[in-house]
Amino acid sequence: MSALAEMVNCLTKSMIYKILVIDDDTAIQELLKRVLRKQGYEVTVASNGEEGFEQAKILQPALIICDWIMPRLTGIEVCRRVKASSELSTTFFILLTSLGTTKDRVEGLDGGADDFISKPIEMNELKARVRAGLRLHQLSQDLQTQKQLIEAELAEAADYVRSLLPEPLTKPVKIESEFIPSRKLGGDCFDYYWLDENYLAVYLLDVAGHGLRAALPSVSVLNLLRSKAIPNLDYHQPSDVLRALNNTYQITYQNDKYFTIWYGVYNFSQDELVYASAGHPPAILISGDGQQTQANKLKTPGMPIGMFPEATYVDNSCLVEKSSSLYIFSDGVYEISLSEEEIWGIDNFINIILEYHRYGSCDLNKILDYVRELNCSDVFSDDFSLLKVVFG
Repeated sequence: MSALAEMVNCLTKSMIYKILVIDDDTAIQELLKRVLRKQGYEVTVASNGEEGFEQAKILQPALIICDWIMPRLTGIEVCRRVKASSELSTTFFILLTSLGTTKDRVEGLDGGADDFISKPIEMNELKARVRAGLRLHQLSQDLQTQKQLIEAELAEAADYVRSLLPEPLTKPVKIESEFIPSRKLGGDCFDYYWLDENYLAVYLLDVAGHGLRAALPSVSVLNLLRSKAIPNLDYHQPSDVLRALNNTYQITYQNDKYFTIWYGVYNFSQDELVYASAGHPPAILISGDGQQTQANKLKTPGMPIGMFPEATYVDNSCLVEKSSSLYIFSDGVYEISLSEEEIWGIDNFINIILEYHRYGSCDLNKILDYVRELNCSDVFSDDFSLLKVVFG
């Protein structure tokens, strides 16, 4: 990544900077054009604000020098339009003005201006302010490039995590899933597989934090459990699995990541589900039909994995009726901000699942669409991970 970033930066810095001058005074236009071209810049002029903004969208200049007082569209209005455009987000904007009061400067800064040049123009000051503005523009460009590179790497990491997730099961137990990584990429991961012909293991974990430092431990746990690489461990016993993970993934000075997990084993022949959890949201078991549909929270006490070496974990079990559904999820599914002070919450999430079951079938796409609408965006602040297990 660093080599690519340096290459992009070198290419960018070798370009001739584009400067747009917007002024209704032709004498000022010619003066600025002559002075700036002698400095090696590519200069374009516009005679009014509307023409200048249209030119800015086409040229995407590094810097704009714009007269404050112009007919039809003032310099402040041009500045606001430029700063509101994502394509011109790094363009440095200088207001050219004969207004010199503090009130005028405050109005210009509030309008988005980056700097001012007073009339009459002092040429050495003009050159210095242009050089300073271009340095800041280049810095903004470099930061934007780095941001794009980081986002591209996070997208690649999300694709990698997604490629490790299991395919849906259809029989004798049906399992489907939804995994929507957040923009920052969290530490969610899940898996399910038959331990033997009669026992099905299923789990979902969530590493604290975001980014690659959260995603990598989750992938490590998935590979460890999938390969059954922990010696002398009974993978049929959820509490033993959590205890072994806690011994393996203790927080250290080098690794400050802990994770929550829900782990269950379904006995197909006896319709029994044994489960244990470590600081994770409860799984929700939906049983019954119509208005008799009910939800049971399946959770056991236990600290998140990695927090304390002496943490203890216990099993619990329940009988599972045929056609019951089990939902396992991370907190990113229900911790949706409705306002600055209000979170949607797990109880509302459970109520939506119950409502879908009481009036037909509960499709994961319906849940995802509902949460997206609540979130007011397709992008989540945390990973959206949801498993649905249908028994029988």
